[in-house]
This record gives sequence, structure tokens and C-alpha cells, in this order.
Amino acid sequence: MDHKKTVIIGAAGRMGSALIRGIDREVVKDLILAGAVDLSTVPGQGVDAGTLAGGKPCGIALSADLPALVETGDVFIDFSFHAGVGQRGKILSQGNGAWVIGTTGITPNERKEINAIAKDIPVVMSSNMSLGINLLTLLVQQASGALADRGYDIEVIEMHHRKKVDSPSGTALMLGHAAAAGAGIDLADNVRHGRHGIEDHERSAKEIGFHSLRGGDIVGDHDVVFAAEGEMLTLSHRATNRDTFAIGALQAASWVVGKPPGLYSMVDVLGIAL
Repeated sequence: MDHKKTVIIGAAGRMGSALIRGIDREVVKDLILAGAVDLSTVPGQGVDAGTLAGGKPCGIALSADLPALVETGDVFIDFSFHAGVGQRGKILSQGNGAWVIGTTGITPNERKEINAIAKDIPVVMSSNMSLGINLLTLLVQQASGALADRGYDIEVIEMHHRKKVDSPSGTALMLGHAAAAGAGIDLADNVRHGRHGIEDHERSAKEIGFHSLRGGDIVGDHDVVFAAEGEMLTLSHRATNRDTFAIGALQAASWVVGKPPGLYSMVDVLGIAL
């Protein structure tokens, strides 16, 4: 078997560590760790990445030198902070490797940068790499389309651990975009983030509300609520372990190597459709 040389960007973080452990366990058998990168300010530079991840030594030291690995990697899995994602992409576009982006909090301008880079290299981007969430996204879009203009209000509720700094979560926004697409509306024109005080008008019919909760060590809970007079439909997903995201990202990494340049989603990777 020809192994695909895999470089983890954001290797010292929670997801980076989960990815390194997943490669070591061969959850996707054709991947091999070829590099582990994080910011120079992150502790552990020069330390074995396997040890940092809480596993056995792997012979790959944590480094801050991404350009040095451009010609080494077949695929780069990026869970680093969203700031600088465009710069990382420009570095990767100098080589022939593919790019898997699981980073959340990406801004509209950063998304434009990624779209431009995807003209040169294959890119898989998703705010959530799990099979369950990507199936939920399709179900939300389908439900929203079926219930559009029938008096159902849409609210998205998400809860994560206390250390998560961005809100709403990237997954919540992904679900909100799916609901808006199903209803045939633009999310940006109809979004509402939280509620406080006394309003001078009632909730609009097309509004999609987002509510973010933070606490403890919760990996990720997401609910999309369709509420009408007399009934409520809730589509939910609960992640109990980060390994589900790592497994999805590793599957994406294996799938995207050798694909033509372009921007792909986890729906493409998983081949699921309703």
C-alpha cells in the first residue's frame, strides 16, 4: 500500500492531537504522519508530536516551519486558528499537496482567499467533519424546504466547552445556511443572534435565530428547532468524543489526494445524498 504523507497544521491543539493519535491507530490505513506544525509560540517545539498528543513517540518533531514541509506532504490537515488561513493556503499552493480545512470562525474575506487557492490545489473545507453532522445538514435543508411558508420558525441552538472562543460555532452556521437554503432565503439578511430585553416588534417569519451556550467540557451539541402553532420538530446531533471529527478529517485527507483542484465538501467525501 502506498501511504499518503500527511502533515497536521495546528498539531499541538486538541484536534491536532486527536488526528495524530488517529493516524497512529491507523483508523484510515493509507495515511502516515509526515509532519506536525504549530505556531512558534506554542510550547513543545522540537518535541516528538506523538508524545505531545498523549500517545507513543512517532519520530516526528513539532515544528513551526510549514514552508519546509510543502514538498514533503501529500495532504495537509489544518485545524489551526482561522487568522492566517489565507497565508497558509498560499504557502501550500506552491506545492502539489491537497488541503483539508477543519478550522472554524473563517471570515467572508478568508473564505474568498480559500476559494482562490482552490483553483490551484484540491481543498476539502467543512466546519464539521463528522458523518452525523453532514447527514443532519442535508436533513435540515430538506425539512426547511418542506416546511417553508407553513408557519414554522427556525432556531439553531449550540453548546460547547468553556474554552471555545468563537460563536456561533462553525457547525451552527453550517446548519443555519442549510436551513436558509431549504427555505429559499439569504441567511445574512435574516439572521438573529440571541435575544435580550423588550422588542418593539414580534419575531419575523423568515428569521433564523442562533443561540450559543458555553460550559464544562462539552464536545458539541447542536439542535435545529422548527416551531409552529401546536407542534415543534427538533433535529439534533450530539458529539461525545472528538475522535468522530478526527476520523472524518482523516477520511477526507485520504479521499482528496489526487483529486483535481477545486473546493470540495464532506458531502463529496462521504458520497451521501437524500
